[in-house]
Amino acid sequence: MKKLFLVFTVLMLQSCSEEAPFFKLVSLPIDEAITPDRFTYRTSDTIVLKYTLPSACFYFKDVYYSKERNTRVVAINVIEDVDKTCNEATIEKEIKLPIHVLQDKDYIFKFYKGKDTEGNLIFDEITVPVD
Repeated sequence: MKKLFLVFTVLMLQSCSEEAPFFKLVSLPIDEAITPDRFTYRTSDTIVLKYTLPSACFYFKDVYYSKERNTRVVAINVIEDVDKTCNEATIEKEIKLPIHVLQDKDYIFKFYKGKDTEGNLIFDEITVPVD
C-alpha cells in the first residue's frame, strides 16, 4: 500500500511540474463599425466589424454583445497565447454581426475603442433609427 501511495505521489508531482499553456482573454477595440443607415422593424440586418489582431498569438473567440433596453455594447473578444513566441505583424480581420431588429425604438450601439490614459473605457456611439 505504501508503494502504491509513493508511485501515485511521484506521478502527481511530475504532472504538476509540467507547465500548461497560459492563455488570456482580451477585449480588442473595434477599428471600424459599418452600420446600415436605418433598420426596419421585425427584419434582420448586418453590421460589419473591423478589428486588428496584434500578432499571430491572438485568436478570435467571440463578439462581446451586451444589451440593455435599446443600447448595445459591442467588442471583440480574443484569446492571447501568452507562452507562444509570435511575430509582431498585425492581422486585419472583419466579421459580420447579424442584428435581429425586434424593437421599434432606435438602436444605440457603443463600439469598444480601447482605454484612455487613465484606464477609462472609450466607446464610439452610433445610433441607428428604426422604421
